[in-house]
Amino acid sequence: MKNSRKHRVKSATIGWSFVVLAVVMICTFTFYPMVHAFMMSLQSGTGTNLTFVGLDNYARLLKDPTFLTTVKNTVIYLIIQVPIMIILALFISVLLNNPKLKFRGFFRTAIFLPCVTSLVAYSVIFKYLFSLDGIVNILLMKISLISEPIQWLTDPFWAKITIIVAITWRWTGYNMIFYLSALQNIDYSIYESAKMDGASPIQQFFKITIPMLKPIILFTSIISTIGTLQLFDEVMNITQGGPGNATMTISQYIYNLSFKYTPDFGYAATVSYAIVIMIGIFSILQFKVAGDKNE
Repeated sequence: MKNSRKHRVKSATIGWSFVVLAVVMICTFTFYPMVHAFMMSLQSGTGTNLTFVGLDNYARLLKDPTFLTTVKNTVIYLIIQVPIMIILALFISVLLNNPKLKFRGFFRTAIFLPCVTSLVAYSVIFKYLFSLDGIVNILLMKISLISEPIQWLTDPFWAKITIIVAITWRWTGYNMIFYLSALQNIDYSIYESAKMDGASPIQQFFKITIPMLKPIILFTSIISTIGTLQLFDEVMNITQGGPGNATMTISQYIYNLSFKYTPDFGYAATVSYAIVIMIGIFSILQFKVAGDKNE
């Protein structure tokens, strides 16, 4: 009995020695900041002179016109850009999974390459590309699609389009990699059998590919939703949230509350928890739409 107990204690000690550092790091740098941020969201004041106000900050959210504008902007990006990116990534991955396609490795690398570029660098490049005298306007005028330059960065509508184009360009390849990995795990004999039964490529796509990729589509939809709700770098570097607040996102508003306006860290923490709540709501909706039986 003593040997058995010593063996269990020794096994537990060895097991915990492998995970204790990770547990401490996660608690220190993840859970503690989350709890501290929530406690801060119940306080208000200038700088570090905070006083407890309870749920007043959360009530203030519903009356804050700037916050409501940033929510509207962020949701617009979400409902337009995420579906376009998911569909585009899925379409490209199917094309690049074709074993008969030449230079597949080159095309995969080229499409994935934007994902590893610096967020600030690519945002600045897009800012110059879509400026009034940028390459985009020059090309469109040369092929006679427009008669005068488009105000890509100063018109509220076109500024949103610019942001959507930028984030789609950068993140489509990221989602494509997930779909490619999943497609390569689908037995090719399934497609051969379907082809022998007379299924067209379109029927194979909707009857085989989409159902087989359903878990990955759900996964990429959720992570893309989370990323879009936290959108910051592109807006900050391309339009600075302008014109006015026409392109400002929730994350940029948090930055402004903390570092640009008179610092109000308590209210900024409240806005950050609004993102958490929105992520939870959209994730649940996506699980429901996908019909996940384990949800």
